[in-house]
Order: sequence, then structure tokens, then C-alpha cells
Amino acid sequence: MKKSRFTEDQIVRLLRKHQNKEKTADELCRDAGISQATFYAWKKKYGGMSVSEAKRLRQLEQENGRLKRLLAERSLELDLLQDALKKI
Repeated sequence: MKKSRFTEDQIVRLLRKHQNKEKTADELCRDAGISQATFYAWKKKYGGMSVSEAKRLRQLEQENGRLKRLLAERSLELDLLQDALKKI
């Protein structure tokens, strides 16, 4: 997955500015150099979170990806072993 130019802290602060009606979404997108689609994707994912919650979410997503890769590797190994047993 592509690494974001923005940290969780920056994203949450940007969303808080919008939530507190300090700036409109258009202004925030222009200032940050992001598209509106990115802004609303962040809002959907991080909306209402604190910085620590957003960091924990990213850690859990990374751990989940690692566990999925491990499961896929084990499934391949199991398939290979089952194929080998069928041949015997």
C-alpha cells in the first residue's frame, strides 16, 4: 500500500478544521493539495477519531495485512502437502 504524505495527526487536524467550520472542504483541499475524493475518504475513515485512535487504526490495519499474508502462506503450504499425500 502506498505510504501517505500525511500522518494521522495531520489528517485528524485537517478534519477537525472542517468539523469546527474553520474552513470549507474546498479550502482545506486546496491548502493541503489533495482532491476532494481524498478528503471525503479520510472523513469517512477518520471522522470523529482522536489522533491516538487513528494511529491505533493504522497499526491494526498493518497487523491485519501481515496476518492475512501469513494465512495465505500457510494455506499454500497445506495445499502442497495435501497434493503430495494424494500422490503417495
